Amino acid sequence: MKKLLLLLLAVALAVVGWGILRKNEPPKVSFARVKRRTLVSSLPTNGKVEPFEWQAARAETAGLVSRVDVREGQSVPQGAVLATMTDPSLEADIEAGEAKVAEARANVAALEAGGRPAELTDIDNNLARARFDLEQATKEYDSLRRLAEKQAATAQEVQAAQNKMRQAELAIEGLVKRRTSLVAMPDIAAAKARLQDVEVALNLARKHAALSVVRAPIAGVVYGLAVQAGAYLNVGDLVANVGRMDRLRVRVYVDEPELGRVAEGQPVTLTWQALPGKKWLGTVERKPTSIQALGSRQVGEVGCLIENPGRDLVPGTNVDAEIRTAVVESALVIPRETLRHDANGDYVFALKGDTVERRPVKTGTSSVSLVQVTEGLTEGDAVALPSDTPIKAGDRVTPAM
Repeated sequence: MKKLLLLLLAVALAVVGWGILRKNEPPKVSFARVKRRTLVSSLPTNGKVEPFEWQAARAETAGLVSRVDVREGQSVPQGAVLATMTDPSLEADIEAGEAKVAEARANVAALEAGGRPAELTDIDNNLARARFDLEQATKEYDSLRRLAEKQAATAQEVQAAQNKMRQAELAIEGLVKRRTSLVAMPDIAAAKARLQDVEVALNLARKHAALSVVRAPIAGVVYGLAVQAGAYLNVGDLVANVGRMDRLRVRVYVDEPELGRVAEGQPVTLTWQALPGKKWLGTVERKPTSIQALGSRQVGEVGCLIENPGRDLVPGTNVDAEIRTAVVESALVIPRETLRHDANGDYVFALKGDTVERRPVKTGTSSVSLVQVTEGLTEGDAVALPSDTPIKAGDRVTPAM
């Protein structure tokens, strides 16, 4: 029993002694070696894709879209028909104008042949006009009568149309009665002037009708197609955008503190989450001219030109961007997390024997994980990584590389 107690006492003394020694052992701290390597400094951010060159095709007249001739993503030459619009009033104006021109030409021909007096010609013109009005009034009456049968028009509308038709009939009757009793001098000049007027009116109606065909302003790819058949458009409404897609512009948003690293001509790489593994290359085209808010960020819009040979990227796409701001060959680098900073500037804890010393440093280019050191360290030096145990200059440590 006495031997057992002595054994237990010896074990207890050994544990206490080991604890005292353990407590006095220097803390274990991880260190990283200073190395030379090619340092690529890049600036990761995000951006939005725009076409390199584009124009909007808009409606130049109001009306219904009767036909859409293209689809989203289709390549079209300049002048290709994108959509056709219909305006019933323009069609009626053209038909009426053609009828008036034919009538005026016939009158000129008759007068030049010396066959009719001027006043008789005027009556004939009025008679033709009245007959045309009667034809239009009859069509309107018949249409309203059918609509009234379906309760889509009122009796007052039908009666008004009938009265209009009757007025045209009475006008025709009166002109026919006057025609046989009137004699006047020929007036070829007046008839030609009338012909010129109606021809001008017809040409104007045809020009207006031509505006109802919306064409591609430039050669390119259709995107942002905003219409479909049956839609009604006002003057100026967007039909579609047409742009070049083999080369794109990208607005890359760079945080304000990082803008000093950006320069024109720097390489840019884009990735798109919708097509993982694929990359697009380009260059910085222009630096920002102002700072603006983007959510909680203050950013500048850096303009980049990106090649898009497969036309996989489309306008409006949100992309990830990386601007390569610098490449330093054989740079002396340390891990970014070993760099410390206080009121006196940048420094590291360097290993000297079994202690650490504060070493002021000057830095250059940096990447996401590495920092270039231009003064204060040499290749092979060991610098302390962050640890759970606080250290200060002069502390003894147990280094772990």
